Amino acid sequence: MADRLRTGIDVLDRKLGGGLPTGSLVAYTATPASQSELPLYELTAARETRYLSTERPARAVRDALERSPAAVGDPRIDVLDDLEDATRAVDGLSDRAFLIVDPIDRLERNDVDAYVDFLATLKRRLLETDGAAVVHCLRGDAPANRTRTLHAADAVFELYTERAGGRLETTLTVPKFRDGGQPTGAITLELTGAVEIDTSRDIA
Repeated sequence: MADRLRTGIDVLDRKLGGGLPTGSLVAYTATPASQSELPLYELTAARETRYLSTERPARAVRDALERSPAAVGDPRIDVLDDLEDATRAVDGLSDRAFLIVDPIDRLERNDVDAYVDFLATLKRRLLETDGAAVVHCLRGDAPANRTRTLHAADAVFELYTERAGGRLETTLTVPKFRDGGQPTGAITLELTGAVEIDTSRDIA
């Protein structure tokens, strides 16, 4: 089995056979109106994390982390203006650290060749440091380079939130997992506190 990095989200670690394989690039897709940031915040508790924000000021991200109902860490938060900023941040990654890009959409709007080069640089650095990256991909009016993000990713996590019988139901699926042992079926989650299985549902 490949070396794993625990995410600190127990249900996800179990489904992934112990965590994310080192060197993994994960594309995490969700709608803008969902609670999709909560799992990202919880990731920061597991290990050293570099949090790259492309839309919100660092103070806003820090405030959201402090208000999170789950346990969180103390990530380094940087605001990105362009691919050059992103590349410098990637170059500075520590060993076995997590990188979060929230969201990746702004970077995906760059020239195709420049963006593909960035993805290749990111992947090389993750392999060098035995780290992992999660890039938050907003669904909807996705940039043209979204297909390149999904193709480069070693794993794709898809979060869906729907109304079911007067309540919100959140599910996570993993349609792509290059390491093998791909989780089958959807995981029904509760995102009101720490990320956990919704025990009010019959989970296979």
